Amino acid sequence: MGLSSRVSFKFITNWYFDQPKGWSTISNARTAVAAAMRRHERKPAPPEWSRKIETLRRRLSHSQGTLAKELNTSPMTVSRLERGAQEPPADMYIQLGNLAGHPECWYFWERAGLHNADLMRVLPAARPRPSTTRLSPKLKIIHAGASQRLTKERQLVVVPLLPVHAGTHAAKGDRVPRFDQVPPESMLAAPSEWWPNPAFTSCLRVKGNSMAPSIQDDYIIAVDASQVERPKLYGKIVIAWHKDEGLVVSRLQRFDGTELLMPDSREYTPVSLNAERGWRVLGKVLWWIGLAA
Repeated sequence: MGLSSRVSFKFITNWYFDQPKGWSTISNARTAVAAAMRRHERKPAPPEWSRKIETLRRRLSHSQGTLAKELNTSPMTVSRLERGAQEPPADMYIQLGNLAGHPECWYFWERAGLHNADLMRVLPAARPRPSTTRLSPKLKIIHAGASQRLTKERQLVVVPLLPVHAGTHAAKGDRVPRFDQVPPESMLAAPSEWWPNPAFTSCLRVKGNSMAPSIQDDYIIAVDASQVERPKLYGKIVIAWHKDEGLVVSRLQRFDGTELLMPDSREYTPVSLNAERGWRVLGKVLWWIGLAA
């Protein structure tokens, strides 16, 4: 017998013997069992955003009343937010991000429709410095060729290689809308001129061959997430994202007012960004490397 059945049986037994003799009926018994079952039904889990709000309030050691004052709202509203009965409007999400601070602020600001790359373009002073603590790679400098010395000093920049695959027009990629929250599996070093914005650059692997012969299956691509303005990216290879399709590497084109994700191989079909809403351009592909077959 399950927990709910035992609870219902115990409830109806106690209820039955508490009633005056001759008053019990089958109809009353059914009503009592139904009421007991409703009380002990499992409630659905609250949405992620409501759990984040409650976690933030507890981290700040605020009561619901104190948080309500910070947000210029009522304690009842805060209670509804934490129960998932009411989602905050965009301006309240921004206030929550301000209270949360870095890095939790990005979650609330993205719920308000703001994105990391968008804010960094208009707030250059707030740009994070390239991380040097995520991994500590050991770099070995190999001297080859006729000269043991470089003609000029080159600065190497190390960026993360993520355990993430960008799909192509025939293979779905991972459903990762943000790269800055994925722990790297390794690091890649290259001359600084190879990545103009290293704080926003990550490396991914490619799955599929719709961008052949340039980019083959399992190639590694470097993606600059600060370059997302579509008009500046026409004709360039980009990473796009859709909640159903995941990450896609393709060439962004515009023909007669229609934006398209165009595969380099003619064997695959383009995707219209005008017809299929929900696509976001996450960054420009800077370069790619791969092992020879």
